[in-house]
Amino acid sequence: MNTEYPAISNREKACLAWTAKGKSSWAIGKTLSISEHTVNFHLRNAMRKLNCSSRMAAALKAVELGIIGCH
Repeated sequence: MNTEYPAISNREKACLAWTAKGKSSWAIGKTLSISEHTVNFHLRNAMRKLNCSSRMAAALKAVELGIIGCH
């Protein structure tokens, strides 16, 4: 992982991983037993930390940096 980026929380990683698989915020929320609002909160935080303007760009960048796996 590139150390110039702030630490990504486990919940942010989970939301990014499901986003990378094409899941909606609603579906991610159901999977993780959290609200859609909370999913969007975590994704916005991850987007800010990764300096990305979209959730998919953040997910792809997280894969490239090795923050999340690509399964």
